[in-house]
Amino acid sequence: MDAVDLSLRNTTYALFVRLGRGPTAAEVAAETGTTTTAVQEVWERLHEEHAIVLGPEGEIRMANPFSAVPTPHRVEAAGRSWYANCAWDAFGICAALDADGRIATSCLDCGERLRVEVRDGRPDDDSLVFHSLVDAGHWWDDIVFT
Repeated sequence: MDAVDLSLRNTTYALFVRLGRGPTAAEVAAETGTTTTAVQEVWERLHEEHAIVLGPEGEIRMANPFSAVPTPHRVEAAGRSWYANCAWDAFGICAALDADGRIATSCLDCGERLRVEVRDGRPDDDSLVFHSLVDAGHWWDDIVFT
C-alpha cells in the first residue's frame, strides 16, 4: 500500500465514520480533490489486499469493522450509529472509535435479541461468546458469508 492508497483509505474510513454509512467514490473524490476513477482504482487495490471489501458494482461493502449494508448488528457510539459486519466487528467499532457504545444484535443460533453496553472497552456482560462457523484461515475465501 503506497501513500496515495493509504490516504484514500483513511479518507474512506473518516467519511464512513462521519456519514454513518459507506461513502461513495464521488464523495471520497470530492473530499480528496481527486477523480472518482482514481478512487475506484485505489479501492480495487485495497480490495485485493483485503483492506476493504467491494460490492458487485464497485461500491464499498465493508470497511472492517463497518458494514455499508444493513446487518443484524447495530452499534451506537460517539453520538452516531453504524452497522457492523458481525457481532465481533460490533465491538471493533467501539474500539476503532475509542468510544463507549451500545450494541444491538441477536444470537444467530437461537434468535435471542442481545443488547450489550460497552464501557471503557469492556462489555457489560462477560458471559457472551462469539462463534464463527468458518475457520479463521478461510474467512477471506468468502468474507461476506463469514
